[in-house]
Amino acid sequence: MKQDYRENLTLAFDTLRSHKLRSFLAVLGVTIGVGLIILVVGLVEGFRANIQKEITSEGIDTAWVQRFGEGFGTNGRRPKEERERKPLTLEDGDAILPASPAVKSVAVSIFQWELTHSVRYQANEVQGVEFRGTFPAFLEVYSNATMRAGRFFTDSENNHRDNVADIGENIATALYGNIDDAVGKTIKVDGSEFLVIGVLERPAGTFGMDDEDRRVILPYYTFRKLYPAAYEIFIRFLAYPGKVDAAVDEVRDVLRRRRNVPYDKPDDFFIQTNRETAQQFNDIIKGTVVVIVVLSSIGLLIGGVGVMNIMLVSVTERTREIGIRKAIGARSADITWQFLFEAMTLTGLGGFIGIVVGGGAVVLIPILTKVNAVITLWSVAAGLIVSISIGLVFGVWPAVKAANLDPVEALRYE
Repeated sequence: MKQDYRENLTLAFDTLRSHKLRSFLAVLGVTIGVGLIILVVGLVEGFRANIQKEITSEGIDTAWVQRFGEGFGTNGRRPKEERERKPLTLEDGDAILPASPAVKSVAVSIFQWELTHSVRYQANEVQGVEFRGTFPAFLEVYSNATMRAGRFFTDSENNHRDNVADIGENIATALYGNIDDAVGKTIKVDGSEFLVIGVLERPAGTFGMDDEDRRVILPYYTFRKLYPAAYEIFIRFLAYPGKVDAAVDEVRDVLRRRRNVPYDKPDDFFIQTNRETAQQFNDIIKGTVVVIVVLSSIGLLIGGVGVMNIMLVSVTERTREIGIRKAIGARSADITWQFLFEAMTLTGLGGFIGIVVGGGAVVLIPILTKVNAVITLWSVAAGLIVSISIGLVFGVWPAVKAANLDPVEALRYE
């Protein structure tokens, strides 16, 4: 039986070599379908890897608290319950550490969302900066906040409301041309002047993109001095290793008691860990990959129909050959497997070419652009298996038709 399969496979390759143009047209649809799957899955997985890297770089033992939840309602606005929530306060943040044994450090930040901020130095200007006031604990809580040059402000500078600032790496290069030249210079933000004492290293791009670091960070009390009407508080806390779940429970209990939330009512604030964020993105990516693979499979089905049509034509053209083979002792199973092997070889070859082309594109994209892409073994294996399976499925009808030909009638066929 193994010898029969080997012989059938040899016959299949001989037929493909003798009909090169026909074989190429048959595998074209499968090649495109598999190539698209490899390419799109590579791009999606690269995007997922970037997001995972960014979230991990912010610390797996960190979580944050804010007034509003993620997303909006069906009408594009936040639900009424969220809009009516009272803002978080500095006192809320200060109450967390003493009452939460699992929490190692807390950083409270304040924003003025209503304003679009810009930063200037002489004739140079950067608009749309991320402007906040915070505490020195910011460096400990945000594990991706590291100093590129200079230093971070101190508790003394915060308590004295000094006009000092730490800026992002991209702002330093945009304003001064060189990061080392930024420390000791002054900047103006919304007309107020600050002394630059440090430059923060640019973290990983947001959501896998190569975003610029436009952070301008002031001491908390300096920010409040300049923007007394600011009220939007954001709390981020760092748990001791392995205790992030316990820390979340403790922080939730502290805030519910401080904000007088009844025991039978949901939280009037939003709290989430980086681990939960990573899981949410993983779920989204998995769903996206499934949809993309299904859509790309349409091309594979079209290629399969093309293979079936060409195999039917091949059966008609080779009717006399089939009759001769049957006349000298070939069984119907031999004829069936010969045509099935031809169909599977066609689609398998198309799948292999698609893997090479799609994989080549995935390798070139990060080199030619800033977009990350990753070749995954499962997508390569799936592309090859699916392409061969399509040949098996769509080759059944032509193979059965060939096997059922009457040898006498086949020999008479002209």
